[in-house]
Amino acid sequence: MPAIVEADRAATASPDPGVLRELRRIPGVGKSIAVDLWSLGLRAVEDLRGRDPQELYARLEALAGCHVDRCMLYVLRCAVYFAEAPAPDPQRLKWWAWKD
Repeated sequence: MPAIVEADRAATASPDPGVLRELRRIPGVGKSIAVDLWSLGLRAVEDLRGRDPQELYARLEALAGCHVDRCMLYVLRCAVYFAEAPAPDPQRLKWWAWKD
């Protein structure tokens, strides 16, 4: 099944509190952004490995049906970095370090 269909289906399900807790391990991710990640079909930090933050941002805008603040793109960049880096640099774990 295509990932976008899975994400659309996931967006209608109630978020699992344990999964939200897992996603909140990501620096800069609170409850609201954890729910956004859930709506994209992400269920663990590891699900962000190899993902394109720009694509995730575009999908989030499509799901929302409106413009999403660009700061969300910066959080997604940071989140993918956090998921992929074996020993993340603490200075790069701040979402504003990922601004254009």
